[in-house]
Amino acid sequence: MQYREYGKTGKMIAALGFGAMRLPKDEDYAVEIMQRYLELGGNLIDTARAYGESERIVGRAIQGRREQVYISTKNHGVQQSPDIWKQYMDQSLETLAVDRIDFYHVHDLRWDVYAEHFRKKGGPFDMVQQAQDEGLIDHLCFSSHDSPENIIKLIDEGIFDGILVQYNMLDRIPGEGGHGAGTGNEPAIAHAAEKGLGVLIMGPLAGGRLTQMPPDRVEKLLPGKVKSIADLGLRFVLANPDVTSPLSGMNELQQVDENCATASRQEPLTEQENAQIRAAVQANEKLAELYCTGCNYCQPCPQGVAIPKIFEAMNYHRLWGLTEHAKGLYRQLGPDNKEGLMDATACVECGECEEKCPQNLPIIQQLKESHEALASP
Repeated sequence: MQYREYGKTGKMIAALGFGAMRLPKDEDYAVEIMQRYLELGGNLIDTARAYGESERIVGRAIQGRREQVYISTKNHGVQQSPDIWKQYMDQSLETLAVDRIDFYHVHDLRWDVYAEHFRKKGGPFDMVQQAQDEGLIDHLCFSSHDSPENIIKLIDEGIFDGILVQYNMLDRIPGEGGHGAGTGNEPAIAHAAEKGLGVLIMGPLAGGRLTQMPPDRVEKLLPGKVKSIADLGLRFVLANPDVTSPLSGMNELQQVDENCATASRQEPLTEQENAQIRAAVQANEKLAELYCTGCNYCQPCPQGVAIPKIFEAMNYHRLWGLTEHAKGLYRQLGPDNKEGLMDATACVECGECEEKCPQNLPIIQQLKESHEALASP
């Protein structure tokens, strides 16, 4: 197993963390999987109060192994009173059966909530400082789905030792086409590393989207060099020198064995291989712009047609071969959509969108093509 220093903490973290958000329903098997991860050299398990029974099951898995594992958990009570915040923290300590938490994350922190609630005088931050003074928390960190710009602002506050953000091949850069809120985090990751913060990654396989990619598409990205898309996805993230460790939500022993083998490679990707993958990814991003750059100038549509979201789904289908995922996104649009976002059949060909499009895209024709490709069962 490779190990990397977590920011400037001096703690050496395995190049693969265990994400315990979606554990197997069989609790004994979940414990066995986590213990297998520890046996293979893993030393970071990430959980949260909001993950159901996860903290309790993690506590079972680390019994008698506490000194070989770093525990990361999260407190989602950022908008609550300091007393509620402390109550949640005490519950985590009790449920995990530990006397300290190594990496304590403010869960899903956003800049406005930080400024209005967390950092204000008498807010939860005062309680965090007290907990650190008492040795209950080693390092204060945060997870976030906010914009990269706001994540950078949070980093610059100077009170955090690490971040947990999303990063993968599909969500590498900001914008539409698969890169919505909480993605496009390369600039924030680089800034965190520059400031000496540890960087954990959620969603290295794009929430499972990458695992749906056809084998021939995987082979084209790095011919003859990868065993699976999981191997490729993890190696892509690990090739970023600013990343400390990606978290993988493993729920089978085979996944643990395979992913730990990937994280054990002394050279996850050579410089040439990394350049090759990035070139392929960037080529797909350029092709995506032929359908839509995600500028949203075409919105709002008088008929409510969700043009950028339709073209986002179409790019998953055309460029990545993620057809079932694309069709699933498209099925979410239509009369039953809670936000009133309509599919391509609502288009009346008024042409207003094409007049506003700075790329002069033939939107009406592309909507027809998208519906034909994605509406089928």
